[in-house]
Amino acid sequence: MKRPLFFTALALLLIMGGLPLFDSAYALRIGTFACMYAIMSVSWTVIGGFAGYPSFATAAFFGFGAYCGGVLLNKGWPLLAAVGASGALAFIAAMLLGIVLLRLRGHYFAIASLAVAEVLRELTNTATDLTGGGMGLNIPLAVTGSGSVMAEASFFFWAMWTLLIVSFIAIWRIQVSKLGFGLSCIKQNEAAADMIGVNATLYKSSAFAFSGVFVAMAGVLYAAWVHYIEPPDVFDVLLSVKPIVMALLGGLGSPAGAVLGAFAFLAIEEVVWRNYLEIHSGVLGLLVVVLLLFLPNGLMSLVKRIRMIGARHG
Repeated sequence: MKRPLFFTALALLLIMGGLPLFDSAYALRIGTFACMYAIMSVSWTVIGGFAGYPSFATAAFFGFGAYCGGVLLNKGWPLLAAVGASGALAFIAAMLLGIVLLRLRGHYFAIASLAVAEVLRELTNTATDLTGGGMGLNIPLAVTGSGSVMAEASFFFWAMWTLLIVSFIAIWRIQVSKLGFGLSCIKQNEAAADMIGVNATLYKSSAFAFSGVFVAMAGVLYAAWVHYIEPPDVFDVLLSVKPIVMALLGGLGSPAGAVLGAFAFLAIEEVVWRNYLEIHSGVLGLLVVVLLLFLPNGLMSLVKRIRMIGARHG
């Protein structure tokens, strides 16, 4: 990602930080979801965009983080400690899981990664003493202070926004680092990458771990925000599909494009939900397909076209 593009995207995120000034619970809710979607999309870019492995494990990471955080919060842990511990556990688990799963390629890996969420969902359903099973898990209040709706909404917006900033910068650094170069080599030709000394297993497993750590942290914040979680909610297969669509919509392989795609997807989803409630899924899917057909390289390609037109007339 070019530095001007990085700083433009970062400036957009910093401007978004002024959302609480509008003093609107609805705006804060939309902003919090926008940040959460962007974290998922940017995180998926590490394994799907940089390494070229079509991962469907985002829902697994999100649900894993939500339940780890929920259990820790119920045991009296402070929110920040629960977020950090859940992220660390997700990183370690994804690293170990990646060593096994990333031996597969293409649609075999995609199916295997999708199955991880289903396995975790079943484990959550059976561990009733710890997770509440199918009855769900109640999460205690994690925000102290005035206790007002606006205060809580502002807190979780700021928390999710901060996590997005951290994840965006971290993943940009991965892209321009030795790890990012190695992942790019793996994406182009994994056999050739092995021949030039790239440790493909380590690099791919690291990418898989980084694609999960921030998503798991977002899962903890989501659980604390909504105060109640259940397996069908946090292990929903759409949580694995949406980040891929967002990344494709913004521009595959670009953290800035992933953020842009997440914001655009949420805007489309919100408009469609309001106006086509009964058939919103079908309408939303149709709009996304149309956009991807006319913008096969995502919204980032539209930005490049505008720049080229401006340069010609400049």
